[in-house]
Amino acid sequence: MTTSLTLISHSLCPYVQRAAIVLTEKEIPFERVYIDLANKPDWFRAASPLGKVPLLKIGTDRYLFESAPIVEFIDETEPYQLHPADPAERARHRAYVEFASQCLNGIGALYNARTETDFKNTLNALRQKFEHLDEQVSRSGPFFSGDRFCLVDAAFGPVFRYFDVFESFTRLETFRDLEHVSSWRRQLADRPSVQFAVSENYGDLLLGFLENRGSWISSLLRNREQQKSWVATRLVSE
Repeated sequence: MTTSLTLISHSLCPYVQRAAIVLTEKEIPFERVYIDLANKPDWFRAASPLGKVPLLKIGTDRYLFESAPIVEFIDETEPYQLHPADPAERARHRAYVEFASQCLNGIGALYNARTETDFKNTLNALRQKFEHLDEQVSRSGPFFSGDRFCLVDAAFGPVFRYFDVFESFTRLETFRDLEHVSSWRRQLADRPSVQFAVSENYGDLLLGFLENRGSWISSLLRNREQQKSWVATRLVSE
């Protein structure tokens, strides 16, 4: 592809991360432009009929919107396809990319849950999804379908990243005894394309976002910060 590509992004959007991961996996040069979704510029409103990121700008005047067609466009127009060649297996992979989106919906419900009961119920529903996934991940690893990175891997890298941050301040045990998903999660966390899909301060940005939700997870985060402050004060006084 000789046409220049620009990925219109937001710092915390997991769907933007999917596109960035695929572009990096295929070693395609691209520029990133970040926008404030609370103050969308006019050009963005015109290019994104749903008002969401990512957008992929192709050349000077063409835009694609929605992560699934963006990622498939990238895969189809560059060598070394990440989707399987077999039509049935390709359809299965597309289904699990959508499954990743449903997991992201569950994560959104988790960090918006107002009560402990709602939080636990949502976490249990996510756990059931990961239990199903544990039966689907390749036993030969290291990725979803074996030794070849695919679009399902690109979709789940951002899913697991949320839990890296959640687990920095609370104990969830969402992946307890899920051997195959846990191994897959570690492999994706170590993948350069997954690491480079976000900025270095992503964790701090997400923590700030969570702290301001006014939800149950916000209270867990505040309690952890208060405990750390209390311990620091004790150490100084001693």
